[in-house]
Amino acid sequence: MPTGSTEAEPATDRDPEAFKRHRNLFRAVARRRNPRLRRTDITVTDERVVKRAVKAAALGNAMEWFDFGIYSYLAVTIGKVFFPGGSDTVSLLSSFATFAVAFLVRPIGGAFFGPLGDRIGRKKVLALTMIMMAAGTLCIGLIPSYASIGLWSPILLIVFRMIQGFSTGGEYGGASTFIAEYAPDKKRGFFGSFLEMGTLAGYTGAAGLVLILNTTLGGETMHDWGWRIPFLVAGPLGLVGLYLRMKLDETPAFQKLEAAQTHNGEATVTETESEFSHLSENAPKKKLSEIFAQQWPMLILCIALVGAYNICHYMLLSYMPTYLTDTLHYDEAHGLLIVIGTMVILMCIISSVGKLNDRFGRKPLLMTGMLGFFLLSVPAFLLVKAGSLAAIIPGMLILGLCLVCLLGTMSAALPALFPTSVRYGSLSIGYNLAVSLFGGTTPLVITALMDAADGNDMIPAYYAMGAALIGAIAVACMKETAQQPLEGSPPAVATKEEAVEIVTAQSPDPRF
Repeated sequence: MPTGSTEAEPATDRDPEAFKRHRNLFRAVARRRNPRLRRTDITVTDERVVKRAVKAAALGNAMEWFDFGIYSYLAVTIGKVFFPGGSDTVSLLSSFATFAVAFLVRPIGGAFFGPLGDRIGRKKVLALTMIMMAAGTLCIGLIPSYASIGLWSPILLIVFRMIQGFSTGGEYGGASTFIAEYAPDKKRGFFGSFLEMGTLAGYTGAAGLVLILNTTLGGETMHDWGWRIPFLVAGPLGLVGLYLRMKLDETPAFQKLEAAQTHNGEATVTETESEFSHLSENAPKKKLSEIFAQQWPMLILCIALVGAYNICHYMLLSYMPTYLTDTLHYDEAHGLLIVIGTMVILMCIISSVGKLNDRFGRKPLLMTGMLGFFLLSVPAFLLVKAGSLAAIIPGMLILGLCLVCLLGTMSAALPALFPTSVRYGSLSIGYNLAVSLFGGTTPLVITALMDAADGNDMIPAYYAMGAALIGAIAVACMKETAQQPLEGSPPAVATKEEAVEIVTAQSPDPRF
């Protein structure tokens, strides 16, 4: 054998350590030229931890929306307490205008809490929003009536409603981001549906408590002091929600992002370098200007989706009790019972909708809900107007089934629109802009339109149809994200076997 021939022979067969060095060098170079996932990059979720996180987020969300929903179910009484002296329509309009005020400040809350959640973490911000919501709701229950302090009474009501709205601006974006980042990719729709189950539970609890008080105390006592009770319950509920949220860990996706950003500032290519450390090279400074500059196409899509969804949502769950009582002259207790029954049915089936959108995709379910509202709103309202329970129940169920297709899907579809590094901020801004412009103003706009149209009681149906048409166009423009990793995060799987399958599919040679 010629001298020096050993220099050309690979030493890896005789020297395991040399083989490891060659392999690691190959991996480092290969990742730079053609990045591939390694098993350590993939998040393997612990189902017990995921369920605990989902329960805490959903229960906290339920408590927030219990606080927020109370106002809509007491709108008629609040109008008389804080805005007396005019006609019933003027009092109701004033009450709904105050309801809308909270939504006008939600984008400000979203712009504050969202980027903050991207900077310091989801958990801390969600705890802060819970404290503020509970405090604002509790203070509303302590405001003296107009008869006691005059103009200061509605002024204080507006102030505390703004505090509620400001805190809610950080709630949905944070809670949906929290669940989406904890859930495995193939079950994100299922776990995300529990967030909206929490929303329905909060509304149901608020409506149920108002119904019990109206039935047991009577209209005069409710007007005098009974209306305060639901608001005063917010204090202890807020403490429970705060405890639940503080017991949670930060989401795996946010932890990986933080680790990648920290690692990027250290040594360059090493054996432990992760493919996802490149995300930190352009890590956003969490400035609003950057979110609007980089994410504006997705923000527009988010606003269109959320605007359509929220008009239908607030029309059915917030405005309908007032519509049944004030417009169709149903008994107040009967109107609340009908809405409560509808929400209970939706709660029973919403997790099934989550499973369906995991299996068949977000777009088919969202399109079903939007087209359902567009095609069936008029028939449903005609049934509701008929007056008998045999007609009202199917009318409400038609609207409810259309809504649950949106409720059970949006919480998984919306977080997937944005990358992990700016998800909380972008979603909070887009979501709350839409809710402020379209969702929270729904009761006010419908009431004003009906008054301008000489009491045309089909206005709510036409309004929902217009919103659903825009929503259907937005759904057609979005891309399918079911069973896909969140943008800017590695895949999240339920078992180690799934992680091995993903890695093997990319690199069949087990040595690499």
